[in-house]
Amino acid sequence: MIRSIIAFIIALSVSFAATPLVIKLAKHLGAIDVPEDGRRVHKVPTPRLGGLAIFLGFLAALLYMYKVDPRMVGILTGAAMIVTLGFFDDIKPLPAKFKLLVQVIAAVIAIRSGVRIDHVSNPLNFMFPEHQYIIFGNWSYPLTLLWIVGVTNAINLVDGLDGLAAGISIISAVTLFVAAQNTGQPFAAFLASILAASTLGFLPYNFNPAKIFMGDTGALFLGYMLSVISVIGVLKGAAALSILVPIFAIGLPIYDTLFAMVRRASNGKSMIEADKGHLHHKLLNAGMSQRQAVITLYSISAVLGFSAVVLVEVTLKVAFVMVFAVFLLASMGARYLSQAEMDQGSNKADL
Repeated sequence: MIRSIIAFIIALSVSFAATPLVIKLAKHLGAIDVPEDGRRVHKVPTPRLGGLAIFLGFLAALLYMYKVDPRMVGILTGAAMIVTLGFFDDIKPLPAKFKLLVQVIAAVIAIRSGVRIDHVSNPLNFMFPEHQYIIFGNWSYPLTLLWIVGVTNAINLVDGLDGLAAGISIISAVTLFVAAQNTGQPFAAFLASILAASTLGFLPYNFNPAKIFMGDTGALFLGYMLSVISVIGVLKGAAALSILVPIFAIGLPIYDTLFAMVRRASNGKSMIEADKGHLHHKLLNAGMSQRQAVITLYSISAVLGFSAVVLVEVTLKVAFVMVFAVFLLASMGARYLSQAEMDQGSNKADL
């Protein structure tokens, strides 16, 4: 326990101390986010590469606490590839297909090291008691690949306001930490704790008004690690609805990404084409300030995280009621947000 606490402090301290140095490095390399189009919310040029400080804090704590083994080598190799990809993309944007290829390779490396969704608890176990688990067999490989690459990009897509992706990632990591602890997965719990700590060390520099952005270096790394931790930590848990735990824990980015895909497809746009239809844009359009929008999304993410933790402990009937309640509230929230956005637009038109 003492060593885990020390590792948490190391991750937080290294990240916090490294961020000012990364700011200087970003300025030296010209990795600056200039608000030259209407999609960006910030008003002044801001350094990127902040994810490098998060990665350094995470790496320092991990190497302090754990001896290197094949699974860790695979996870770290994939993480290093993701961070390197983000680093160069933050300096000069890389082609989307190349970025996707590197993400796939990093995911495959993690999968080959043992990070696989090979089974989950059967949520319909009460109907088919002889089938306690759903075994995926060879389907575990493409399923895990889709999960890792999908979550990696989901965090990147939600990174649109000062402190938003960092705060949501902290909440998701804490949720996965608690869930992994409750299901007896100490390695996953440790990874989640130092990921939360290293991101927390970076957040003071990233919260509005941000002195630095995490960039793709940070967003892709956080998405990659959250996906890996969820696979080795809670997806294989014995809880009847364990499959929903990581979906709730990382619920906000997943929800935003899925709706972005539907929105772009319905509008005949490319899936990789940026737009201003994300949740944070809608909150801004509804009249919220940046800070108000970020705190609102923090709160939603925290509620989803709490629900994910509770799902591990409650009976199946209670779990189904909770899932129904969450989806009902999400539908009501989406309707309210759309109406508020329309009302705000009408008020502006009247002026």
